[in-house]
Amino acid sequence: MEAPDFEAKKRRKRSDFGYHQVHQTRWFDNDMYAHLNNTVYTALFDTIANAYLIEHCGRNPFSVNNPTPTSVSGQPSNLSVGDDQIGLIVSTHCDFFASVAFPDVLEVGLRVAKLGSSSVTWEIGVFRKGEEDVKMVGTYTHVFVLRETMRVGKGGMVKQVRQGLEKLLGPPEAKL
Repeated sequence: MEAPDFEAKKRRKRSDFGYHQVHQTRWFDNDMYAHLNNTVYTALFDTIANAYLIEHCGRNPFSVNNPTPTSVSGQPSNLSVGDDQIGLIVSTHCDFFASVAFPDVLEVGLRVAKLGSSSVTWEIGVFRKGEEDVKMVGTYTHVFVLRETMRVGKGGMVKQVRQGLEKLLGPPEAKL
C-alpha cells in the first residue's frame, strides 16, 4: 500500500509550485537504461533551490571570493554579504512516477513544503514540457548554520532568507 503523501505528490501540478525553471536535458544526462540518471535529478534540485536563494533571499554563495556581487547582467545585485550563514543539505528524497530522457525539455517547479526556524524543506516537481503529469517529486532539506562553527545560530535563519522562503510556502492542503 502506498503512503498518502506519495499519492498526493503524484497529483502535483505546475500550479502547486511558485517558482519555475526550464531545463534542456543533455545527451550525457541519460544512463544506460536510456532515462535521466538519478544524479541529474539532484543537480536539478541544487540548481533551482540555489537560484531561488540567490534571486529572492539575498544569498551569495560566492561572497568569500566576491565581496561586491553583481548580477549576471552586470547590474547591482540584491545579494547580501553581511551574514555568516550557509545552507547545508541534510536530507534528500525522490518519488518517481515516469521517466524522462534526452532530448526532453523539462519544466522544474519549486515550493517550500516546510519552514522551520533554521531549516527549509523544499519540494521540487519535474514535468516534461507540454505535459501535465508530474514525472518526479523530490524533497530536499537545507539547514542554515553559521559558516565558522557549522552549527545553528541562536536566531535561526536570517530575516531576508525567511521572508523569501515564506513567499514559496505551499498551502496546507499541499503539504507533504
